[in-house]
Amino acid sequence: MFIPLYDTNRLRHIRLQYVTIGLIVANVLVYLATALGGENFTNAAVLGLGFIPSVVHDKVELSPEFVVIPESLSYLTYSFLHADIFHLGGNMLFLWVFGDNVEDALGHIRYLIFYLACAVAGAFFQGLVAWDSQVPLIGASGAIAGVVAAYLILYPRVKVWVLAFARIPLRIPAFIPLILWILFQIVMFAAAGEDQISWACHIGGIIAGSILVLVLRSRGVPLLAGADGEPDPTPNVQQAPVPVEPAAGDPAQPASQWGRGAATPRD
Repeated sequence: MFIPLYDTNRLRHIRLQYVTIGLIVANVLVYLATALGGENFTNAAVLGLGFIPSVVHDKVELSPEFVVIPESLSYLTYSFLHADIFHLGGNMLFLWVFGDNVEDALGHIRYLIFYLACAVAGAFFQGLVAWDSQVPLIGASGAIAGVVAAYLILYPRVKVWVLAFARIPLRIPAFIPLILWILFQIVMFAAAGEDQISWACHIGGIIAGSILVLVLRSRGVPLLAGADGEPDPTPNVQQAPVPVEPAAGDPAQPASQWGRGAATPRD
C-alpha cells in the first residue's frame, strides 16, 4: 500500500539515533549469519531461536539438538530472525524512517526497552491466538508495529515521503499512511488473511506501542505534534488596550487609543 522513504522530522533531544542504528545492524548481522550458514543452519536457527507457541506453552517438546536457549528467551530472539532479504529490508526500512524520532522522544535506554517490549508483546499476542501452533514466528514486525503506533501518536502531521502502491511518490502527513497501515493489520487479523504473516503479532506490537509511548516518553515531549514536529504554537492574541479618558485640561488627547487588532494565529 505505502512504502515509507523519508520524513521531515528532525532530532531535538539526541544527537544520533545510535540505538536504532544498532538494532538495524544487529538484524542485518543475524540475517547474514543465518543466510551464509546454509539451509540447514537457517532451519536450526529458526527452530532454536524462533518463537514456537506450542513449545513455549509446553504442549510439545523441541528436539534436543535444536535447544540453544531457554524457551522463554524466544519471546525476544525471534525478532532478530528474518525469512529473506525482502522480509528484512521491509522491516528495517520502517525502523530507519520512524525509529529515530521515537528514540528521540523516549531517550536511548527507554527506547530500547520500548522496542524489546513491543517485540515481546507481539509474540505474546501470537501465542494467545495460536496457543498450540508449532509454526515458528520470526521477524521484527511486532517491534516495528509498536514503533509505527508510537510515531503516529507523537507526530501525526509530520510530512513523510512515501511510495503509494510501490510506484507513486507522495509527500503527505504521516497520519494518512500510518492509520491506513494499522487499519490494514486489523482487517487482515480479523479476516485471518494470508497465513504466512502473523497479523496477531502486529496487533500485539501496535497495542504495546500505543500504551508504552505514553508512559516512556521523555518529560516535555508533546503528543500529536504539528506539521514540523513541534507542538502547535499558542495563538498570540493581543488584547486591545482599554480606552483612556483624556486628562482634564488636555483637549488634544484623543478619547481612546486602540490597537490594530489581534494577531492572526500561525499554524
